[in-house]
Amino acid sequence: MSGSPDPAIPEVSVNEVWAAIDRDRSAQLIDVRTRAEWNYVGAPDLSALGCKVLLSEWQTYPTNQVDPGFVDRMKQMVTEAGGGPETELFFLCRSGARSLAAAKAMAAAGFKRCRNTKDGFEGQLDADRRRGRLSGWKAAGLPWVQS
Repeated sequence: MSGSPDPAIPEVSVNEVWAAIDRDRSAQLIDVRTRAEWNYVGAPDLSALGCKVLLSEWQTYPTNQVDPGFVDRMKQMVTEAGGGPETELFFLCRSGARSLAAAKAMAAAGFKRCRNTKDGFEGQLDADRRRGRLSGWKAAGLPWVQS
């Protein structure tokens, strides 16, 4: 797996996330972006693997304040999905910053296998200052849906 700016939270590529979930269907992809991003930009689609993405805002829109109930909600969502503290959790946001913060919070809550998804859903800005073309879930051509 790739290097990480925080050695406590490994950073993995979007292709590594897909392969890991394909190997271990108990692993969870957690998209921590906002509802607006899921609705207007799109969201990963794991249906080809027979899995669902867990959607839980790290920061609430439009205030961008960290949701104080995030960890408790995620514990419940992971448990309802059949997981627990040993489940491999992959966190994803637009480009990797919010997901790293969310992964750290869940690791601090006792989840031992938290991973940050490098470049997130949309990746880095290109020369035209647009996302989704250079890196990230969309640019890798992985399945996604838009409402």
